[in-house]
Amino acid sequence: MSITAERKAALIKEYAQKEGDTGSPEVQVAILSERISNLTEHFKSHNKDNHSRRGLLMLVNQRRSLLDYLKRKDESRYKSLIESLGLRR
Repeated sequence: MSITAERKAALIKEYAQKEGDTGSPEVQVAILSERISNLTEHFKSHNKDNHSRRGLLMLVNQRRSLLDYLKRKDESRYKSLIESLGLRR
């Protein structure tokens, strides 16, 4: 369900604004999106796992908050991020 250290490092390298950037909204949203997709796959075979479902809802809400923040601050960065991640909104 969690992501590997190698995958997390690859996401950080891909979405970082500069060297050593791990806290920008783009990096955080990319990592959250990866975790959300992993949990979604988990629920295909464990559909009664309601404790993890609560965690999934919290991750989705956190990602939504970060995306709203990014849209308020810089809409061009927001649009490029949702395009690269393939998010609907």
